[in-house]
Formats: sequence, C-alpha cells, structure tokens
Amino acid sequence: MIIQSKKVWIADQFMEAQIEIKDGKIADVCGYGSKPADVDYGEARILPGFIDVHCHGAYGFDTNDAEEEGLRNWVANIVKEGVTALLPTTITQSEEVLTNALKNVAKVVREGYTGAEILGVHFEGPFLDMKYKGAQPEQYIVKPSVEQFKKYQEAADGLIRYITLATEQDDGFALTRYCAEHGVVVSIGHSAATSKQAIQAFAHGARSMTHVYNGMTPFNHRVNGLVGAAFRIKSMYGEIICDGNHSTYAALHNFFEEKGPHYGMLVSDALMAKGSPAGSKFIFGGNEIEIYEDGSAHLTSSKSLAGSTLCINDGLRILIEEALVPVDTAINACTKNPAACLGIEDRKGSIKVGLDADLAVLDRDYKVLQTYCRGEAMLGR
Repeated sequence: MIIQSKKVWIADQFMEAQIEIKDGKIADVCGYGSKPADVDYGEARILPGFIDVHCHGAYGFDTNDAEEEGLRNWVANIVKEGVTALLPTTITQSEEVLTNALKNVAKVVREGYTGAEILGVHFEGPFLDMKYKGAQPEQYIVKPSVEQFKKYQEAADGLIRYITLATEQDDGFALTRYCAEHGVVVSIGHSAATSKQAIQAFAHGARSMTHVYNGMTPFNHRVNGLVGAAFRIKSMYGEIICDGNHSTYAALHNFFEEKGPHYGMLVSDALMAKGSPAGSKFIFGGNEIEIYEDGSAHLTSSKSLAGSTLCINDGLRILIEEALVPVDTAINACTKNPAACLGIEDRKGSIKVGLDADLAVLDRDYKVLQTYCRGEAMLGR
C-alpha cells in the first residue's frame, strides 16, 4: 500500500512525500507522486503515531479493573486520537489488585488484541511519598522493595517497562538500580525529593520524571525542588500533562524551553472517565472522582486534581497553538521522545524505512482522519 501527502513529517520537517507500507513496516519513502498512490491525503499532515506512556484507562475501563474486554476495547478505540502505542498505567492499590491488573495485561498481550500496541505497563505506585501522593490511596503506599517488585514483574510476565517511584524513599537506591539494570525506566514522581536527591537518583539510573509540576516538590529560586531538577538535568526525560489544567500554557512553554526538543514527553494521564460527559463520577484508586466541564478529573472529597481526560491529538494542539511550543518539539513529545525513553526508537517514533508503519493523519484542526497501526488502517474499517 502507498499513501502520500504534501505534508509528511520526516527529519523534523514537513515534506511532500509518499510512504510505501509492506508487512506492517515502512518499506520505502519517496517523493510525492513518484508512484501511483492508494490514498492521497493532500494537505493533511502525516505524523508518526502517538505514544502515550502514562494513561490509566478510558471508556469506563481502568487498568486496575483487570477486565480483558475493557482493555481490548480501550486499545481498539484509542486510535481515534492517533495513538498507536501505549503503556497501560496502574495506580496504587492492594497487592492483590495490582497483581490481578498486571496478570490481565499480560493475558491480553499473550492472547492478542486489535488496535494500539501495548508496549508494556507503567507501574505508578505503590512505592511513593505520602506528602505528594495526590489521588493515590495512602493506605496502600509502601516502601520500595526489590523483592516485592520482582513478584509484580513475574505477575506481569516481565511487561513492567516503566515505574513511577519516590526515589528518596528507596534505601540505597536499591530498587532504582535493580530496575535500571533490568531495562525498566525509573521515573521520579509523587516524590518529596530535593534537587540534590534527584541528581543522586539520576546517577543511580533514574531516567525520567512523572507529570512534571504535579506530585513533586515545586521550584523556588532558593530551594529548587524536583521541578528545578527537571529543568537542570537536561538529559532526564520528563512527562507533562498537556491539558492546560494541570499546568498553565505558560508553564508548558517554560518546561519545553528548558527541556529542549528531545527530552519532554506529552502524556494524557487519562482516566477511565475519558469518553464520558461532564458530571460523570467514577471510583479511581478507591476514591470517588468527578469530571468537570473542562475535562479535568477531581476528587469529590477535596476537589483536588486527580487526572485528566485528555486526548493526545488535542494535547498536541494545545502545545503548538496555545503554549506556543515549537512544532518539532511538540511533535517529538508524543512520538520520538517516548520511543527513545523506552529504548524502542529503532522501530517506533519516526517515519523512516524499516520502522513500524505507525502513522497518524491529522487535518489542519488536529482532527484525526486516519490512524495506521503497524500498517493497518484503523478508522472507518
């Protein structure tokens, strides 16, 4: 199959080009009109498929629910926003709940599914800090433990690829080091760490920070906190929720100005409430949440933010049109950068010959016209 457009994102710029797809891979990239095309998207933009490394669920399903069909429905429908790969994300809960959630993801991966690729699991909690727990239920927060993590990884069939960890609670950085040595990305989050402690964690293998600005020590010109460390450690990846609610447009702009084009990652942190109307209420991590008119999720008890219902294509629009982030930086944040963070840039995140044919086609208003997952057109089938 050959598709083409006058705006294909190649080498950090839009080019007139066509893409030949064979066996789920990008087989060739040629000049526009070089060969007869099966689909001509005209002025619509063809981007690498979006990768969301922090998303709890959607359409009434939460990763912790451990329901096979809920997970299958999620990954089948998330392609509507251009997402071609994701990390289903847990929230702190009992050992039983988390174990069942991990087993469910592993079972669906083994048995097969249609839609966005499940790259693994983002294990958010239970090894977090009490002060910056956010919506994480405090009764299940525990000290980091290598032995406990091994049990969770066994339940997941080795699919835990990314873990949010309060590294200052990790004695001797034991779990941080273990995860780094075994190919699991350690992301500092829900953490009271100082800037110096963050630098120490980086030296022991931490590679990312979870939803920067939220769930961490803030920046002050005398006490720089984790936010200051996110700015200062240039080669540390940083997730950021780009919904305009968790961080202002100015804060989004400042974050990407500091991180540059290669280390910021757009995430949704979306909850099971995604796809539900304002006013809907759900139980998340044992706590009741309500969806506000702006799409944000809040704990009904304290009114504090508990997550989002952001669609990634809208997050891209917000970065470019509202936060005035450079186009290449914004696109990298949901394509190339998460792929590089996970160590899969050799098959995802860019439009290059030999990589997976994961593609998102957007109109000028950022509406997704078509999504290709490993070469298969997912919309309008």
